Amino acid sequence: MRILVVGSGGREHAICLAFSKSPRVTKLFCANGNAGIAGLAECVQIKPDDIRALAEFAVKNAIDLTFVGGETPLALGIVDEFECRSLKIIGASQAAARLESSKAFSKDFMSRHGVPTAMFRNANSADEAIAILNEGVFGDESSPVVVKADGLAAGKGVVVAASRKEAVDAIKELATIAGEAAASKIVLEECLFGREVSLIMFVDGEDFALMPPTRDHKRIGEGDTGPNTGGMGTITDVSLMSEEQTRQVVEEIIKPTLRGCVEEGFRFRGILFLGLMMTAEGPKLLEYNVRFGDPETQSILVRLETDLVDICEAMLAGKLGEAEIRWVPGSSATVVLAAEGYPYSPRKGDVLSGLDYAEDVTIFHAGTAKNDAGEFVTAGGRVLGVTATGNDLASTLEKCYLAIEKISWAGMQYRRDIGK
Repeated sequence: MRILVVGSGGREHAICLAFSKSPRVTKLFCANGNAGIAGLAECVQIKPDDIRALAEFAVKNAIDLTFVGGETPLALGIVDEFECRSLKIIGASQAAARLESSKAFSKDFMSRHGVPTAMFRNANSADEAIAILNEGVFGDESSPVVVKADGLAAGKGVVVAASRKEAVDAIKELATIAGEAAASKIVLEECLFGREVSLIMFVDGEDFALMPPTRDHKRIGEGDTGPNTGGMGTITDVSLMSEEQTRQVVEEIIKPTLRGCVEEGFRFRGILFLGLMMTAEGPKLLEYNVRFGDPETQSILVRLETDLVDICEAMLAGKLGEAEIRWVPGSSATVVLAAEGYPYSPRKGDVLSGLDYAEDVTIFHAGTAKNDAGEFVTAGGRVLGVTATGNDLASTLEKCYLAIEKISWAGMQYRRDIGK
């Protein structure tokens, strides 16, 4: 089979690695890839948001299956474009992608279908959002409140404000942080308390297959301090969700969501990501994503034993319920190494060293390129993900941090408390 992966980050590196392990794959392409992915796949210089060019490439190169990594192509309708050309593709339709591409739509969707979530209000402008805050529906001036940009913002469109004043400041700054288009509408939410867990699954429209639960570490600084990022590290471990919590999520969140998609005229097929808060009242849904997370993917797919091609074919055939998907037992972890200046103004061009000396881990490239001397250099904010597996979380994290001691570049930053 000839496979095309769409995207250029650490997530896509992990997807490419999973496909490369399949004996059924004869040729692997990635658009547009990165310097690390180039060791596994032929990198095609077509941007992930150039939908028509990607479809034409797939036709011209007889691509048997395309797998979409990120949310932007899905929101732009890449699946619809490919299916119109009878091209096989894994991902959510443009209609289904609204569950992620519009937080206001997704919150209203949760409300319509009885999915437990935080109390919320949608606003059509910054002034309206501030007026809602001043009504006191989210508590007094000292109460925390969550401020979210409605549109896609690369993981940077959410601010957890500790007070009403901080929330007002966040509303005023949201267009600068997330972009004017993403912040054209604003969602305000009550601040939930508990343990955050991410649960990702394969979905074929009817059936679903859960992946190991993960926990992301969003903030740039140790102790969960500083601004939100795309993610500074993830873990998978059996302790993240109990069997009873999993049952609750299935019955109260997953099944109503998939039924709701059908009732509203779009069957969900692809990767569904639930951002959950395990509260004292039970699991509540923070948000939907309609694709693999980054760096959740890196921690999840290193544990996948089943051939990813077989899973994709089961999804396309509507036979996911018949598939046996196996996972390596134990734990996994990914620690992100970021460039100086991330998440606002990452510095590029710094030379990476020590990659060949990092042992017992898998290194996923995200923001890397090669200079004229053939050296890996920084080319983005999140540069590398150092991933390990093990029998337990403590030994897994130890592998990650021992490997990181061998890697360096000017200004390299990372969190030393992932999984703590």
